Amino acid sequence: EYPPTVQLSKLINSLKGVSSRRLRKRYPQIKTHWIGKKGHLWSPSYFAGSVGGAPTEVLKRYIEQQQTPH
Repeated sequence: EYPPTVQLSKLINSLKGVSSRRLRKRYPQIKTHWIGKKGHLWSPSYFAGSVGGAPTEVLKRYIEQQQTPH
């Protein structure tokens, strides 16, 4: 959850930035294995979806029941 006054794009960028810094600090070797040509750990794009307040357990079961694409 996040406050409704925060723009979703700003929240996502913040999460990506913080997680990238933490991962690089904890795993310095990540630089040679996972970072793209431009030095970014994450793609500049993101997906956001809404679930209409469904309980977490219902969402978890739904995701677990999805088939892997072939």
